[in-house]
Amino acid sequence: MIKYFFTTTQDKNIAFHVNDDISDVKQNRLNLSANYGINIDNLRYMNQVHGCNIEVVTKQSEVCLDKCDALITNESNTPLMVMVADCIPILLYDEKKSVISVVHAGRNGTFLSIVEKTVLKMHEVFNCKVENITVVLGPSIQKCCYEVSVEMANTVKSKFGEEYTNDRLIDLQGINKKQLLDLGILSKNIDISHVCTKCSNENYYSYRLNNNCGRFAGIISLP
Repeated sequence: MIKYFFTTTQDKNIAFHVNDDISDVKQNRLNLSANYGINIDNLRYMNQVHGCNIEVVTKQSEVCLDKCDALITNESNTPLMVMVADCIPILLYDEKKSVISVVHAGRNGTFLSIVEKTVLKMHEVFNCKVENITVVLGPSIQKCCYEVSVEMANTVKSKFGEEYTNDRLIDLQGINKKQLLDLGILSKNIDISHVCTKCSNENYYSYRLNNNCGRFAGIISLP
């Protein structure tokens, strides 16, 4: 059975690239194995760069894949991880083909249609059918708090539609959902968290609240 979860601040910082002691981060990751029952030794993650590069993971892949924002695999017991603190952590899976994916969808990645390109890559490489793919959008900054410049809000209006803006607030979740629906992903197979990392006061890191914060993670694994 496919296993997935989102860590919280109670799991502490999961990222090496923020201002944290490396040994502490290693221990935090090791604790995930005990707390969530995944194999940390086989974990694959990314040096995320807010782009749209997608890598297919095999047993021979590097532990940290450089300069990419989405991973796909059909390898068993090889967890995939995306790290965030306001951006959308997106997990995808096709149980029929035993294929999983993680996507880092910030503003740039969303504008570059990274989740759409990931679904197409799942189809291209593993012959996944869109109607069999389930998508989970984890906790992230929501349309209640994601304020951008007037110029950026106008870009969203012209590129995606006025319904994804409210003055200077933009709806990244709605844009990603539109991209998925336009591809043929079934609405019933799209699960969107309504937890806002900035204003919910729940246990998730938010860069907008504290730009020295750690990162929480979305992790998915095949048995």
